Amino acid sequence: MLHLMKYNLMVKIKCVNVVFWPLVFPLIMGTLFYFAFGSMEEADFETVQTIVVKEADADPVFLEFLETMETDESHLVEVREMSGEEARLALEEKKASGIYFVGETPALTVAGSGISESILESLLESYENGKQTLLLSAEKHPEGMQNAMEQMGAYEELVEQVSLGGTTTNGNAQFFYALIAMACLYGAFIGMDAAFSIQANLTALAARRCVTPTHKLKLVLTEMLSCFLLHYLNVLILLAYLRFVLRQEFYGQMPQMLLISLIGSMMGVSMGIFIGGIGKMKEGVKVGVLLAVSMTGSFLAGLMSADMKYLVERNFPIVNRLNPAAVITDAFYCINVYDDPVRFSRSLVTLAVMCVILTLASFLLIRRERYDSI
Repeated sequence: MLHLMKYNLMVKIKCVNVVFWPLVFPLIMGTLFYFAFGSMEEADFETVQTIVVKEADADPVFLEFLETMETDESHLVEVREMSGEEARLALEEKKASGIYFVGETPALTVAGSGISESILESLLESYENGKQTLLLSAEKHPEGMQNAMEQMGAYEELVEQVSLGGTTTNGNAQFFYALIAMACLYGAFIGMDAAFSIQANLTALAARRCVTPTHKLKLVLTEMLSCFLLHYLNVLILLAYLRFVLRQEFYGQMPQMLLISLIGSMMGVSMGIFIGGIGKMKEGVKVGVLLAVSMTGSFLAGLMSADMKYLVERNFPIVNRLNPAAVITDAFYCINVYDDPVRFSRSLVTLAVMCVILTLASFLLIRRERYDSI
């Protein structure tokens, strides 16, 4: 009875490691992302939070122009008036995308370079370019002032976020790239389970395998190959689910995306075999280490926050070069956004080198294990 209970527990643990984390969990996360971002798209997502600081000689025409943009049915901007000190503090706390200092000549201050900041810059440029026309309209045809301003501010159909290659991009796609990277790294659960199957002190099957004359490197490579094929199938299922069920548009060439996923899957499996072969830690501890490594890497690659990857790149770029999740997402960006084949190739080579290093390290760890009795 006790042996049966232990067997059932081992089967449940194996199912969690081989099925739930590498396959089911990413599918659940993808579904939650889809509904969450769907709600965001239905909301007033395009409204740009803006602050106005009036100076003594504030341009009344520009103030009226901003008021028109705010009250227009497109709700392009939402304007709040503050003092200079309050405005700078709000901008630092990211409560607004930019500050218009309205004097005789309006000026704009922004703290970033996203689509919201670009809209504010475009509004100011449009006003400056059409200022004389507005002044003439106000002097000779004041009844047409409102219509003139609306014509100048019709940005809801003109502003479009595109990649450097001219392809329209979805601002939420970065979360799905990070999700695919996380799914690739979760192949580590399968790899760790494989590492247990070749350590004689953990299972009877492993003990029998270790007494065979098969070379340890061959055992490691065989386990890695079988685990990789299994996990690559998991990632392909996720890609198909995102593309054909959730209708996510991936504009890069699909063969390139499959190549990234292939090497990313190898990266995850090799990482799992390496962690599984470290020391004599209990399985629960190794699972905790694996989760900590994969989730931290995914977080830094932008899984939970759109700005995290860029924040790391600005302050600690070496982390993005060594974080496999960030390297995988960077490869996706190269084919879907940047159109940068050199950077794409560098990302793939980096992942491949990491796989080789982890595989050799796993062999060295497992080879030197010696047992008093098996």
